[in-house]
Amino acid sequence: MENLNNVSEFILLGLTQDQELQKVCLDLFLIFYMAILLGNLLIIVTIKSSRHLTSPMYFFLSYLSFIDICYSSVTAPKLIADFLVKKKTISFVGCMAQLFGVHFFGCAEIFLLTVMAYDRYIAISKPLHYTTIMNKGVCSCMVVLSWLGGFVHSMVQTLLTTQLPFCGPNEIDHYFCDVHPLLKLACTDTYTVGLIVIANSGMISLSCFLVLAVSYIVILLTLRTRSSEGRLKALSTCASHITVVILFLGPCIFLYMRPSTTFSEDKSVAVFYTIITPLLNPLIYTLRNEEVKKAMRTLWSKRLVLTCEKKNPESPTLW
Repeated sequence: MENLNNVSEFILLGLTQDQELQKVCLDLFLIFYMAILLGNLLIIVTIKSSRHLTSPMYFFLSYLSFIDICYSSVTAPKLIADFLVKKKTISFVGCMAQLFGVHFFGCAEIFLLTVMAYDRYIAISKPLHYTTIMNKGVCSCMVVLSWLGGFVHSMVQTLLTTQLPFCGPNEIDHYFCDVHPLLKLACTDTYTVGLIVIANSGMISLSCFLVLAVSYIVILLTLRTRSSEGRLKALSTCASHITVVILFLGPCIFLYMRPSTTFSEDKSVAVFYTIITPLLNPLIYTLRNEEVKKAMRTLWSKRLVLTCEKKNPESPTLW
């Protein structure tokens, strides 16, 4: 790669050039990243250890939490480390790897959110056949296809970018390597590549958003015939999912459904879907879900009992 270009590394301009603001951002984003890891790990451990959270919805939720951990880990550690240095550099190969990771995990999450909407549609519109239709084999196949779709999408984005010549300058006005900022640095006409990016990233985001919107309209129409209790429970679950979809897909559509130009707002929008959304997902899904909260309380109680038994092995057990 380096032999094809005059650029062997890129300089990331980061979120801000203000030194005082960088110190504040360092502490803030470090807290955010730790919360992402702990919150999503807690959901994964709770679902895997609970005998009651066996619904396909929780199966998908555990994978969503895993993707959120991976997705934020592609950009957040580098962003936090860059707050400590004046010159924020990343190698050409490292930049392409970061580009691949962002689009791989991001696209996999979009497809998984679409699958989760289909799961809710089946659960609400065909409750008697739900466990038959959404069996373990089907759910596993859907997760694999989500990963495969993310891989294919990311390979297209990465291969298109690596084929471009970079002659300098090498300053990226962003805090991670993404397609639009890199197209801006290429010393060739990138109009065609920009159109492919829109067709690839933009249309995936928009198409999945429209599919999700239609599915939830159908779900809402179906709920009209349900009892008030069943309607409220279904709406609570769907509201959590709709919130996540809007928070994640909204910024993606804003960034990728347009020509390869960059705006000052792009970095703030990117923070929203790379860090804020993975941070909010555990809160959105746990605060509105009584079954998850109950399972977490049970898990926590068991941990306390085991801890007490280790400290006082002769004391009678509480179970």
